[in-house]
Amino acid sequence: MPGHGGFASKIRGVAKYIDLHPDNPQPRLIGQVVDLLRGDGLIAYPTDSSYALGCRLGNKEGIDRIKEIRRLSDDHHFTLVCRDFAQFGQFVHVSNAVFRLVKAATPGGYTFILPATKEVPRRLLHPRKKTVGVRIPDHVVTQALLAELGEPLLSSTLLLPDETEPMTQGWEIKETLDHSLDAVIDAGECGATPTTVVDLSQDEPEILRRGTGDPSLFE
Repeated sequence: MPGHGGFASKIRGVAKYIDLHPDNPQPRLIGQVVDLLRGDGLIAYPTDSSYALGCRLGNKEGIDRIKEIRRLSDDHHFTLVCRDFAQFGQFVHVSNAVFRLVKAATPGGYTFILPATKEVPRRLLHPRKKTVGVRIPDHVVTQALLAELGEPLLSSTLLLPDETEPMTQGWEIKETLDHSLDAVIDAGECGATPTTVVDLSQDEPEILRRGTGDPSLFE
């Protein structure tokens, strides 16, 4: 795909291509990916909705690289991809009513917009609302990465500027963003529809994007 070659702000090496088994991801390779993340690397990885870009929460350069690749504005809602509810609750404020709603819909293809706790770096918050996106994916490889990393992955759907569909093929991502990423994770088939985004920061749920998760739970 020509026209996307200018994403890298400085010359980088080529991205590692890491092929993981979709049902039994190899622990050694999971460890390699997590080492890259801990070294402030940026990866493209598959989820239950589509491919995402991901880095550690404290990786400021990684955040800037995601913004550059996707040409995002400052009020874009980043997503914290969490392993489970215990982790989820560290980063967002959840009332009992919201907890019941979210519990019924996870793990799965939803992103929830909620008020952030002080654990979330200020630069990741929506500038006016002080909210952040959170989700718990239903994907074996993503869960294996999160378990090994021990913290959420700061993520954004791998949707390139001027495109209407997120990227779904590891080889195509490698070809297109080779010098903008540190690794591309391939685990076979990946969903092609982004998550359903539900804003739960106000009194009534508001569906901001209809996607892979059934929105009727929140209507």
